[in-house]
Amino acid sequence: MRGQHHQIPHLTEAQAREEICRVGQSLFDRGYVHATAGNISVRLEHGFLITPTDACLGYLEPADLALLDAQGQQLSGKRASKTMALHRKIYEATDHAPGSWPAQCVIHTHSTHCVSLSLHAKGHELLPPITPYFVMKVGHVPLIPYFRPGDPLAADAVADAILFYAKQDTPIRAVMLSKLGPNVWHQDLSSAMAALEELEETAKLVQLAQPDSLEILSDAQIDELRQVFDAAW
Repeated sequence: MRGQHHQIPHLTEAQAREEICRVGQSLFDRGYVHATAGNISVRLEHGFLITPTDACLGYLEPADLALLDAQGQQLSGKRASKTMALHRKIYEATDHAPGSWPAQCVIHTHSTHCVSLSLHAKGHELLPPITPYFVMKVGHVPLIPYFRPGDPLAADAVADAILFYAKQDTPIRAVMLSKLGPNVWHQDLSSAMAALEELEETAKLVQLAQPDSLEILSDAQIDELRQVFDAAW
């Protein structure tokens, strides 16, 4: 089964707080998030940390991050982002979908090129397989229909997508919320950030290319990536 990975040990709470702030500042400084858009969460051994609601990811303070217990009840910090329900669904779905990568962190941004593509995307996925690194590092990115921010139906739709692709032996590590932005998950925040960067750069390439000359990877080329790199496509 593709997507079998060793579980990475949980960060301590103090380590997770510092890492969330580091990644948030990096994303903000490089334009992957703006204003108070976006959020980051990390799964702890007995709960979760998530950025506060309406927080700017470029100016996070470790002590301000919201600490929640395993049931999602807030224990300390500023008020948790309203998207925590979606993040918890991702954690739960990846734990139970066969062959999926158990998510240890989730990053959500409003990355410009991804959002732009979603405004006129047709079909069930945001992007075709146009580069090997998109296939290897990101994989399929289901396009989730528009729901208002914080709508619990969006969380259900994302969980359904995770289960659907897992059953096809192509586990996913990202979805695109139409008109809002991508959610990317991984086993550590550095890897999640790298996957997000690859996703946004691929969306940029699609927009720079002439639509009538866009050449996707062939089935044989994708199969080679599966055989050599265990790509989940």
